[in-house]
Amino acid sequence: MKRQLPNPRELFELMQFKKPDLNARRRRLAAALTIWDLRAIAKRRTPRAAFDYTDGAAEGELSLARARQAFADVEFNPGVLRDVSEVDTSRDMLGARSSMPLAIAPTGFTRLMQTEGEIAGAGAAQAAGIPFSLSTLGTTSIEDVAAAAPHARTWFQLYVMREREVSYDLVERAAKAGFDTLQFTVDAPVAGARLRDTRNGFSIPPQLTANTIIDAIPRPWWWYDFLTTPKLQFASLASTGGTVADLLDSAMDPTISFEDLEIIRQLWPGKLVIKGVQSLEDAKTFTDHGVDGIILSNHGGRQLDRAPVPFHLLPEVAREVGAHTEIGIDTGIMNGADIVAAIALGARFTLIGRAYLYGLMAGGRQGVDRTIEILSAEIVRTMKLLGVHSLDELEPKHVTQLHRLLPR
Repeated sequence: MKRQLPNPRELFELMQFKKPDLNARRRRLAAALTIWDLRAIAKRRTPRAAFDYTDGAAEGELSLARARQAFADVEFNPGVLRDVSEVDTSRDMLGARSSMPLAIAPTGFTRLMQTEGEIAGAGAAQAAGIPFSLSTLGTTSIEDVAAAAPHARTWFQLYVMREREVSYDLVERAAKAGFDTLQFTVDAPVAGARLRDTRNGFSIPPQLTANTIIDAIPRPWWWYDFLTTPKLQFASLASTGGTVADLLDSAMDPTISFEDLEIIRQLWPGKLVIKGVQSLEDAKTFTDHGVDGIILSNHGGRQLDRAPVPFHLLPEVAREVGAHTEIGIDTGIMNGADIVAAIALGARFTLIGRAYLYGLMAGGRQGVDRTIEILSAEIVRTMKLLGVHSLDELEPKHVTQLHRLLPR
């Protein structure tokens, strides 16, 4: 090969230097290519107790690990030679159109993780055209969420508490504020044993110890935000002090029954969904009761450890009741491909909890936007590679669930 001296003009063409982004938040979020990347950023930027509250689950955290593994144990079966230059990710969910088969799940104590909290989540959901769910244990009021995102589609998650009138009041407030769907939660008669929180001495408000002070030193921005923004306020609890287990137990009631479901049905004018269904038998029972939808969920693995894996339940539940009620699913979703797999096996919609909170901790509202952006790109790319143009074209034939755990 003939050698020559480099041509300076050609060198300049080859060496295109990227313009540096001086905005640190925007720079770190742009570098996050997956939800796992956002989790890594969130862990660096958030005190251990707050991060572990989000990231952890009950006892040995087997339910969460198995739920995530179930999505990893998917083999896709693509079709080829299809024109997939355009795909449609939108669909009707519980009476309204959503840009994706995705909603933000209800999460408690959200402003403790990052002070923009539910306002960031609702704003991002509004911008993306997906529903946002507010928890009974949310740290922003029903009315403030509605005011901050007036064009968002909002859902409310309800715990039936020992003081029933408190729950009834929340139902009426949510309806008055324009929330259109109620998630009646049935898998939390008592609080699960979240051992990370116990070991960290996690409480509301945070209690300062030698360990928390040491942990705070490399994260001054979190403490600055926490100490210079309004005090945490909960949507329903009169008292905000004590351990997380104390607060959860005050919001839950082991005597909850079908009688409570009928009372709530009479009070609520919108769509009624049962959240926390973990068996085919219960799915059939609630469908027979005429609810508008069910959500297969083990509470993100935060209640009963070794609980059924929602994604494993999905195909059978979809075959039995999918024609009669809408099916949602949560727990373990960390990739848009997980969402595509769930839709193919019969889910009408999915919900993300931790994935949204990782984005929130990584960068506030912009971090939540980045979460949705990542998942949206993964959904579109997976659909195109499967050779489908719309969600309705996704079928069980597109997914093989590989078996890792088999009953003996």
